[in-house]
Amino acid sequence: MATSDPPSRDNRVPRDARSKPRRSTLKAVHLKPEARRDIIQPSRFRLFLVWGILVLAGLGLALRLFWLQVVQAPMLKERAQQQQQVDLKPYVPRRPIVDRLGNVLAMDQPAYILYAHPILFKKSREEIASQLAPILGRPSFDVFQALSKGDSGVRLEEAISEDKANRVLDLQLDGLELEQHPQRFYPQKDLFADVVGYVNVDRQGQAGVELSQIDWLERPAQKEVRLVRAGDGTPIANQLPDELVQQDDLRLELSLDSRLQRVARTELKKQVERFGAKRGAVLVMDASNGELLTLVSEPSYDPNQYYRFGVDRFRNWAVSDLIEPGSTFKPINVAIALEAGAITPNQYFPDEGQITVDGWPIENYDYDERGGRGSQDVADILKHSSNVGMVHIIQQMKPRVYYDWLEKIGLGKTTGVDLPSEAASQMKSYEQFSQAAVERATTAFGQGFSLAPIQLVQLHGAIANGGTLVTPHVVRGLFHADGTLDTAPNLAAPQRLFSPRTAQTVLSMMEGVVADGTGSPARVNGYRIAGKTGTAQKADAGGGYSNARITSFVSILPVNNPKYVVLVVIDEPKGDDAYGSTVSAPIAKSMMEALITVENIPPTEPFKNEESPEEG
Repeated sequence: MATSDPPSRDNRVPRDARSKPRRSTLKAVHLKPEARRDIIQPSRFRLFLVWGILVLAGLGLALRLFWLQVVQAPMLKERAQQQQQVDLKPYVPRRPIVDRLGNVLAMDQPAYILYAHPILFKKSREEIASQLAPILGRPSFDVFQALSKGDSGVRLEEAISEDKANRVLDLQLDGLELEQHPQRFYPQKDLFADVVGYVNVDRQGQAGVELSQIDWLERPAQKEVRLVRAGDGTPIANQLPDELVQQDDLRLELSLDSRLQRVARTELKKQVERFGAKRGAVLVMDASNGELLTLVSEPSYDPNQYYRFGVDRFRNWAVSDLIEPGSTFKPINVAIALEAGAITPNQYFPDEGQITVDGWPIENYDYDERGGRGSQDVADILKHSSNVGMVHIIQQMKPRVYYDWLEKIGLGKTTGVDLPSEAASQMKSYEQFSQAAVERATTAFGQGFSLAPIQLVQLHGAIANGGTLVTPHVVRGLFHADGTLDTAPNLAAPQRLFSPRTAQTVLSMMEGVVADGTGSPARVNGYRIAGKTGTAQKADAGGGYSNARITSFVSILPVNNPKYVVLVVIDEPKGDDAYGSTVSAPIAKSMMEALITVENIPPTEPFKNEESPEEG
């Protein structure tokens, strides 16, 4: 049998080679002392180098900390406070305005400005416009035109209510932005606009009591309040200053009555439209204290959208514009003549129907139909509104006496009403008045001088209350929510003009005007009413008088306990039948009927309802 060669020693595998790995053998290296020193010396150098670096770094850090915490500490502290604190001018809402019944006339509420950024739209502008139009109450085409004005920052609406803003958000349209801001809201719209006024986008009063009563409507607040913020900028609740959230419950209460205002506005609009008049005004005053229960002028405006109206609408012309009163001033002249002792109530004067003064013809309104009326007493002169009779009455006074009386009753001055832009009445200088007899003659029947309707109401208030001149006003004061008075207006003290006897005498004469004279259209069955019509020619800008008229009617009720004065003025009514009795008296009658209901005025003796075609 053949056998192979036995393996050599080099090829032999140890018995345990498969089970145990081979171990490497480490052999010790022996260095000479010189080589060992070469290794140790660099290691110590590195150690000292690192130690030095750490020491220098520590010193640098200590110096930096000293620099930050000591040297720069005040500056850094100031910077930190600037980041943590912010000085804000807090939003403090204006106080609300209410009428004498507590109805809200003006209040603050949140509103929104709607911006559009068409560049971000995912729908067409036509589609966006069609969705927004019903919410905004505008035609789709108008909204589309607005959206076409630019690609970003298009202001679609100035003041959107919170309800409309939520409806816009519900659309979930890209490219629309709502910016919240406080808005002054006038729930009565145009009903009180002539008195309340409005505030602009900067929350500044621009008309009415919003302008004249700024000190009472704006709540006191610090100019700036310091607010503490967290790191993310949000205010820290427990750090909010009290000034940021404190409010009082005061509200400005007016003497106006919304029920009477509504009647006045409705009737005035009706007559202005019927006679194509330029404008009109209705005033009702409590003669005992000067409170105005009604003050309406037409045309008016909506203070919620004041920017849609011309600036001429914002002026309450019953306060700011002057008119020649005409025959409604005749009772005042009679009171002056009686108080001056120039005439007596039962005195008779000739009424020729037409006279000439300084070469100027003066005649009665009905001279062409009636001619002269002959001898008339003072009551008949008022009843028939005789211009000629009034000239004879005033001629009984010396020019100086008459002029002094005109100044005493306030001509040339203002009434002091608490509304802005009141115009002072105007009359001729004493030189003109004394040297030209025609000036005194025209003043006798209410022309040749001018005053605001508010002053005419004030003067007739002196007839109603027994001869005292009171200050007309609309503000009753600042009241708490529970109705208690906080602050009352500081009004001028009443001024005695006429004796109670004189006032009562003139009042009785004015009662005859309504009972059986030119004021008969204002009669109210069951009530004694005093009144006077007026139809005055308007002065022409180029001199003289034009064919345009101002018709008016003033009434006092009830005669047995006179308290209320009603004045209606209509400017430039059109038509041959446009007189004080046909245009203004019907409105006054409606106002008196409303007053009787609102104030529960008991009836007196009934009148016979007879028509009278006369006018003055």
